[in-house]
Amino acid sequence: MKQVPLHRLFMVLLVLLASASCREQSRVPSQAEITAISLKRGQLITCGSSDKKFGTVQFDVSCSPEAQTDFNLALSLLHSFEYDEAEKVFAGIIDENPACAMAYWGVAMANFHPLWTPPSEPELKKGVQALRIAQSIKNKSPREADYVAAIAAFYTDWEQADHYTRCGRFEKAMEALHTTYPADKEATIFYALALNAAAKPTDKQFSKQKMAGQLLAALYPNEPNHPGIIHYTIHTYDYPELAALALPAARKYAAVAPGSAHALHMPSHIFTRLGLWEEDIKSNLASVASAQCYAQEAGLKGHWDEELHGMDYLMYAYLQRGDNDRASAQLAYLQGIKKVEPQNFKVAYAFASIPARYVLENKDWQAAAQLKSRPNFPWKEFPWQQAIIHFTRLLGAVHLGNTAAATAEMQALQANHDDLLRQKDTYKASQVAVQLRASEAWIKLQAGHPQEALVLMTQAADMEDSTEKHPVTPAEVLPARELLGDMLLQLKKPQQALEAYEANLKRHPNRFNGLYGAARAAELAADGTKAAYYYQQLLRVAGAAKSVRAEINAAQNFILAHRSPQS
Repeated sequence: MKQVPLHRLFMVLLVLLASASCREQSRVPSQAEITAISLKRGQLITCGSSDKKFGTVQFDVSCSPEAQTDFNLALSLLHSFEYDEAEKVFAGIIDENPACAMAYWGVAMANFHPLWTPPSEPELKKGVQALRIAQSIKNKSPREADYVAAIAAFYTDWEQADHYTRCGRFEKAMEALHTTYPADKEATIFYALALNAAAKPTDKQFSKQKMAGQLLAALYPNEPNHPGIIHYTIHTYDYPELAALALPAARKYAAVAPGSAHALHMPSHIFTRLGLWEEDIKSNLASVASAQCYAQEAGLKGHWDEELHGMDYLMYAYLQRGDNDRASAQLAYLQGIKKVEPQNFKVAYAFASIPARYVLENKDWQAAAQLKSRPNFPWKEFPWQQAIIHFTRLLGAVHLGNTAAATAEMQALQANHDDLLRQKDTYKASQVAVQLRASEAWIKLQAGHPQEALVLMTQAADMEDSTEKHPVTPAEVLPARELLGDMLLQLKKPQQALEAYEANLKRHPNRFNGLYGAARAAELAADGTKAAYYYQQLLRVAGAAKSVRAEINAAQNFILAHRSPQS
């Protein structure tokens, strides 16, 4: 038998290895693997603008040239948190280019939503499945492999590690990616997003947010229409101490991405922080209209959750102008809503907060004590939101002198707090803890223990000031320091009440009751100059709404009575 020369065997081996390597490099996921992800599919829906503008994004990927335009579109949607629509576009790329690893990365990113509620278990499983395919595809650049690894840091060990821990991992991974590719603007933008996701609500120095703001500000001059830069700038500075820094971005975002309902709404976060109620209302009217259109175009059987999110901000803004006509119309509209999709934390918050805000801001204690929760709604799944209803009823009962009812609501609030601790949701538990402390304070006051009540109410205000509100809400249902001012005023301590109201107005500028409280406290403290200032501010804020609330009459009467003869 003739022996094959060694060099020929070596060449054959090289050819076989090369062939195996090529097959591995060009591996195409099976249809069964893709189907198992359960990708969202369908026609892209946009209602905010007829020309489907979502901003300008350019992210080069090593897929087919035809996929590049769609990838840029999907990424622009992702940057505006249009997660469902982004996933549809990424799914379309996968259908045409099943070996495009970055399309699977996009699916994982679309199920992350770092600044909203943590992903559900089905969303986490979808992200994991998409990443497994992305990791198995060898035909991707080192940069793309690093992007896949970065989001994988969030999904890894999701069954055991909590959401905040995994957000921290994502932040570190994006920091490494940003360091490795300093010229990659998308790496920088997603790093800024990761910093915001990992920021602690108790960090009053805003260290991560300030770092994110610097990164985004450096990119903006060369990318003035990038939706991510503008959007994340708004989130970065969505705090009373920083909000003014985001006002230019807030006033531009809707024009850059008018096709996104979220882009129409998001500026109102800053308008709310700064007490710019006219701009706030305009922003959310556009957002709500876009969300209503989306529900219709998507064939939803009810309303879209984004509509209710905008409605909560609308209700808050109407009430701060003293516009009870439009606020009551908003409440009536909410009560007529039969079905919302998806039924999630935003929907639960709106169903609890909108009616609660209306009765509390108007100090309608009878209605507050009798506030009904929405029937046939799974409130047990949303203890933080359910706590709003119990807190509202409790304040109503206290002001009516019904100790038994107030005590019962206090026990229900405690149960909500305990449920959140069992869920290891320490942030929301801390928010309910503020309500518990405030509730105990008002019960003590009603029972005739004013000093104990003041200590407890001051503690509640300090607790609330030590953290930040959740992005889902325009503001606390009632700010604790404003409630402290109300208590001090009731105890005939007007100078201390004025100090509490003024401190609260720094965090919640142009609040209707805050301005009236400060004016009334100053008037009782014989500080006519400050009283006139705050009454005039109240009239300015409520002027456009032509408010008929009694506080407006009081303000007008004070100004008339104290007008100098020369004026």
